[in-house]
Amino acid sequence: MDFESNYDIAASAQFIHTHNFTRVALQFPDHLLKDSTRVVTALRKRLQSLKKCDATGSGHETDVGLFVMADTAYGSCCVDEVGASHINADCVIHYGHTCFSPTTTLPAFFVFGKASICVADCVESMSKYALANSKPIMVLFGLEYAHSMQQIKEALLESSMSCRFDAKPEVHFANVPSSVMFPSKDIKKINGLQEQASGASGTTCSIGGLTWKLPEGQSMDDYLLFWIGLDDSAFANVVLTFNACEIVRYDANEKQMVTDLFQQRRILKRRYYLVERAKDANIVGILVGTLGVAGYLHIINQMMELITGAGKKAYTLVMGRPNPAKLANFPECDVFLYVSCAQTALLDSKEYLAPVITPFEAMIAFNRGSQWTGAYVMEFRDLINLPEMEVIDQEEARFSFLKGGYVEDFENQENVEEEREVLSLVNATEKALQLRNNSNALMKGNARSGAEFLANRSYQGLNMPSENNSPEPYLIGRRGRASGYEDEKNKQ
Repeated sequence: MDFESNYDIAASAQFIHTHNFTRVALQFPDHLLKDSTRVVTALRKRLQSLKKCDATGSGHETDVGLFVMADTAYGSCCVDEVGASHINADCVIHYGHTCFSPTTTLPAFFVFGKASICVADCVESMSKYALANSKPIMVLFGLEYAHSMQQIKEALLESSMSCRFDAKPEVHFANVPSSVMFPSKDIKKINGLQEQASGASGTTCSIGGLTWKLPEGQSMDDYLLFWIGLDDSAFANVVLTFNACEIVRYDANEKQMVTDLFQQRRILKRRYYLVERAKDANIVGILVGTLGVAGYLHIINQMMELITGAGKKAYTLVMGRPNPAKLANFPECDVFLYVSCAQTALLDSKEYLAPVITPFEAMIAFNRGSQWTGAYVMEFRDLINLPEMEVIDQEEARFSFLKGGYVEDFENQENVEEEREVLSLVNATEKALQLRNNSNALMKGNARSGAEFLANRSYQGLNMPSENNSPEPYLIGRRGRASGYEDEKNKQ
């Protein structure tokens, strides 16, 4: 495919020229950095030609500065507004795979790329699958295949017209509304997974930059999902969000349909186990996985209130992309809560010392009495619009399925003086309960805060001796070269 067509050079230059941007950040993922210099050269030539063709130009237009950004602090699918702010950019042009998360301060133009696909083979597989099922088909796709959707629609229409069977396949396609995004001012008005269509009956759904409309009285459970694309984070987002639907995937590279999604379905079982682990946690570390997605501060504050309301201690950690080595520096945290975009929220925490959960899983784990119905929410902005849940009395002990006994996870902070008076009784009770090792034992966490965890550690770092605070006298070191110091020569 043509280089300028693949990188949408004409549309990108028109976007910059129309809005009179003078400082533009070009964000590339690692695997596309090799093409960044060619993209900058092509963009400059196109911008210069637009200036010459602009009849209203006064001749004193300022040159457009193009800055290449790489190695983003967080996921490359999100717009790196923090990196763009370092160069005072007016907008960001994002290349490659994207989660299409809303921005907070800067407008963005997305270049999805144009992956190759065999339209005839895709339509044939889609027609066979549609005719073999009675339910309607909803076609979702990776954004890198958005350029081929019109051809697939036309080919499918021709195929259905020439079909000799009476039953015609009912196939619906999702759409990409626009490749341009402007910052969201009101987080409450950001479109979630589903919202009522304005001025018409029905429901408008959206996920990962795709939108489609469901007729009134229908839900996604009434459809079969046909995914065109790779087995990547975008597909995992679809599988978890619509886990009640039957889903098949068409692999454009291999030209075959994949119907066995057992590994993807197992993710739900793993996530439910992590929720049960989180219920027994006393100290929660909130990992900030984005600094640009609209509403991330709101959801962090919401999670902080949720955790403290459950009688647990919360710490906010900003460390860029998390990995096992970074999180190992915080052994006091029993569980980590990762606030990020939908396509980077799921971390395989098998290599981590503590489980890593999502905000949706935290709402289930830390809300007493809440149950998982099977529905799964990946976008944290969908949680912001949810009504606040009533806090149930948590002074009663809770049964832990992992520990096999009752757990006391509520710490009454209002009656500190009363607790001090009965401290001796509590200590005696805890010693007595430690001797009991049966299913009816009442277990309690080891530490309630980072300070308490540090106090119980055998090694607490290097401490200055309190009895002698005077500095030690300085010593004169060796002089000369390593091959022969002065004191060594004197000895000879």
